[in-house]
Amino acid sequence: MSTPTEKKKTAIVIGAGVAGVATAARLARAGFAVTVLEKNDHTGGRCSLLHSNGYRFDQGPSLLLLPDMFRRTFEELGTTMEAEGVEIRKCEPNYHIWFGDGVRFKMSSDLATMKREIEDWEGKEGYLRYLDFMKESHKHYEVSVTEVLLRNFTSLWCMFRWSFLQHLLALHPFESIWTRAGKYFWTERLRRVFTFGSMYMGMSPFDAPGTYSLLQYTELAEGIWYPVGGFWRVVDAIVKIGGREGVEYRLNTGVRRIRLSGDGSRATGVELETGEVMEADVVVNNSDLVYAYNELLPASPYAEALKERPASCSSISFYWGLSEKVPELEAHNIFLADEYKESFDSIFKKHLIPDEPSFYVNVPSRVDASAAPDGKDTVVVLVPVGHLLDNETKESRIPNGTANGDLATNGDIKHASPSSQSGLSPTTTQDWPTMIALARRTILSTIKTRTGADLTPLIKTELTNDPTTWRTRFNLDKGAILGLSHSFFNVLCFRPTTRARRAGVLDQYVGGGSLGTVGQVLEDAVRGEKRSSVAGLYMVGASTHPGTGVPICLAGGKVVAEQILGDYGMEVPWKGGQGRARDERLDRVERPVWLDSWEQWVGVLIATFVMVVLYAAAGRWAS
Repeated sequence: MSTPTEKKKTAIVIGAGVAGVATAARLARAGFAVTVLEKNDHTGGRCSLLHSNGYRFDQGPSLLLLPDMFRRTFEELGTTMEAEGVEIRKCEPNYHIWFGDGVRFKMSSDLATMKREIEDWEGKEGYLRYLDFMKESHKHYEVSVTEVLLRNFTSLWCMFRWSFLQHLLALHPFESIWTRAGKYFWTERLRRVFTFGSMYMGMSPFDAPGTYSLLQYTELAEGIWYPVGGFWRVVDAIVKIGGREGVEYRLNTGVRRIRLSGDGSRATGVELETGEVMEADVVVNNSDLVYAYNELLPASPYAEALKERPASCSSISFYWGLSEKVPELEAHNIFLADEYKESFDSIFKKHLIPDEPSFYVNVPSRVDASAAPDGKDTVVVLVPVGHLLDNETKESRIPNGTANGDLATNGDIKHASPSSQSGLSPTTTQDWPTMIALARRTILSTIKTRTGADLTPLIKTELTNDPTTWRTRFNLDKGAILGLSHSFFNVLCFRPTTRARRAGVLDQYVGGGSLGTVGQVLEDAVRGEKRSSVAGLYMVGASTHPGTGVPICLAGGKVVAEQILGDYGMEVPWKGGQGRARDERLDRVERPVWLDSWEQWVGVLIATFVMVVLYAAAGRWAS
């Protein structure tokens, strides 16, 4: 930390999203003078609240996963969630999963419930396979947290750390979640139940690396939680901690560009939309990474290549205030498309709004009554759709006005889709009011058919978000709500680095595909970090390492803050925290010599065989 006679080093954080405010609080705690600049009138970014007529809606995330990551963040900032007034409640069951054939599967962190649910479909052996799945997913989770989420991958050389490399194959990065699930769940129904969670990473379960079964693991082992007062309460608590540490927050303050030195080797500050220039030793960008490289930094082939990288999905989101409670719906509900693979292919490969989408329905008032007026319910519906496309064909677009007899009121997505594709293209010139009306009708019809609940006459207040509003409100490239995809060549050292990258010689010859990404990483490994990065400029958030999701962005804030402190030779104040006091007599870990495992029995048989052979050979030699 700075001494009283030293001038504090200064840092500017662009964007008050989760990763931005967490990084700011950590840097301030370590001795930086920090200013956070946010273009909107609220903190939290997508993790913010909407209000209408007494109803409260979570605009983005609505369930809290990896609770230990949240607790660790608060503890390393010198406090606790409880001390900051953040109460989280466990949601039980985790989900009700609704199928088109009328079946409802209850997913829970309670073993007795899961035993009953799984044995209904796959018998006693199915439950044993479920436990094996949990064992594998536990490995994915623990290794990923310690060796990926809380470690930086600044170059190709980081991939060769032995602590990571020894676990690489055990993480199953070269197989999909769907493939791994198929080894443990032998019915199509359960394979769907245990793979839909890849939507949270903005990926299809048929493409997402098997490693990401860790999402199912944390839900089943640690549970799903909800912060009382809405998810934004967590972000607001971190904002207030930062404020106590001296962080200055400037809302309604847009950044026009990041200022660099003459040779582009160092960041010197920012220029605001008003023309005001602010100088700083460090600039941390928490705006969308692709946006930042293309709009806040000088044009470059690398910035163009980033736009070609695989992006996550977007969404059409509905926020409904109901006039009464709907007991048919739990806090978290998943409606899976009958054409499961086709629905994901439509979103992630064809980038369409599918005819029959899988979607998520959240009823926060089921957990926290303050989300709605007395006797009423708040409902949030998230419909994953393809991200925005720049190109379109004439037939992929709904004509302005009416089509097929006023589709907005009498049709659904399937009726509006052209014969050549199973969905509609989410382009910037699409007729979005009609598109939203079609999606609304499709969703309400599905909910009514599967649960018996007719929400249509109960909706008293309604707000919506679509790919164009996600892009406009939060500067999200293509309206992709989860940033860049997490495909194999978009993670670890292949993901854009936390140090801002300087243009390379190869950039003008390679694009943003897998080969181009590999070429950039190889060139940077040869150039070294100093020549391949912009000094004093760091990237944090969903599209840089370690990735997307609120707890993952919190981990990213920790990684980037420690990287900055290391670059400036400053002490990391949260290192070496004390664990729980232990009694050596009671708590000493002693591994039994004999584990009664098949490996030990094989070893005994081999040793016995060798001894018999040696004894026989010795007898023959003696004679």
